[in-house]
Amino acid sequence: MRCAPTAGAALVLCAATAGLLRAQAGAAPPPPEPPRFASWDEMNVLAHGLLQLGRGLHEHVERTRGQLGALERRLAACGAACQTSETTGVPSAHPQRPGAAPAAAAGGEVAPEILRDLQTQLKVQNGRIHQLFLKVAQQQRHLEKQHLRIQHLQNKIALLAPTHLDNGVIQPATKKRLPKMAQPSGLAPNATSLHKLPKDCQELFEDGQRQSGLFQIQPQGSPPFLVNCEMTSEGGWTVIQRRQDGSVDFNQPWEAYKAGFGDPQGEFWLGLEKIHSITGDRGGRLAVQLQDRDGNAKSLKFPVHLGGEDTAYSLQLTAPVASELGVSVATSNGLSLPFSTWDQDHDLRGDLNCAKSLSGGWWFGTCGHSNLNGQYFHSMPHQRQQRKKGMFWKGWRGRYYPLQATTMLIQATEDKEAS
Repeated sequence: MRCAPTAGAALVLCAATAGLLRAQAGAAPPPPEPPRFASWDEMNVLAHGLLQLGRGLHEHVERTRGQLGALERRLAACGAACQTSETTGVPSAHPQRPGAAPAAAAGGEVAPEILRDLQTQLKVQNGRIHQLFLKVAQQQRHLEKQHLRIQHLQNKIALLAPTHLDNGVIQPATKKRLPKMAQPSGLAPNATSLHKLPKDCQELFEDGQRQSGLFQIQPQGSPPFLVNCEMTSEGGWTVIQRRQDGSVDFNQPWEAYKAGFGDPQGEFWLGLEKIHSITGDRGGRLAVQLQDRDGNAKSLKFPVHLGGEDTAYSLQLTAPVASELGVSVATSNGLSLPFSTWDQDHDLRGDLNCAKSLSGGWWFGTCGHSNLNGQYFHSMPHQRQQRKKGMFWKGWRGRYYPLQATTMLIQATEDKEAS
């Protein structure tokens, strides 16, 4: 009787493992080395590997024991048949060689005894493997507990760490990172000025600045921040949005639109809180510059008043502009449009989330009038349903025409001028 090669391999592997453990237990302690702590990922991989090894050995032993049981039953049946053949005098189908042991004795006594010995050894090895499997599982539970303790300590450390000021909004160090405004290299022309910073680009213009560019401003009650000032014959305008090449993803949540994101020297959104701090209670004028895919341009200007976060940064509009942007019925705040994002739905549609259905954050009326923060398309999509998710201004090129570039600017004015 020959044991299957797989069973022999399992016995050799188990014997080698036991010998290695005994050798490690009896070996002299190695010289002290600098402590090296394994990472959680390394320990987790090791624990899972040992568990898989234990399961594989356990399944292999069980399968081998079943095969040996089947062989024992077959040999026992053969031995009984041989004994019956000798008793009845029926000759065996295979003549015995001279000096060979009787088949009944070989099949009924020797082979079952050898099989029983093998099964006993397999049971012992299986028990050892099972114990090893339990120890590995216990160690993995200990590792998981240690990992939870480490996470708990890390959270405590994060709470003790000082918070950082990010774009005028205090955020805990452990808060999920949102896209934020990139800081260009180099200082703004007035960054090192010892004088009081201007409250907006218009004040810069009134102080004699005629060159457009990046400047530091500080509206009343707000920390300083960097803005793009565009100086024109009508005064200083603050650029609050620019789309030109699709380099920035504008499909952002509420907090990102509130704080601002992108690159002020490329595509960006200034931030609702910053825009509100510029206009304050004074109101202002909003300029919208549009460009189609043939190079044609359109410029719109209209008076607006932007509310604070308690109004969802609502735009209060005059009747003609409100009609063009999709406000047909006055709300409690008059003719106004609140700002909406996919995670904060404030649009005027009760049955649909415009920001989620289209893309980006915007002052949505009924979803179909304008959206300059929609998806940027480098080429014209073929499907009509896809095109409506782009940047569009229905009053100029229609809802299903994705624009090539847009710029939005704001200029704070006195209330009497904005009305």
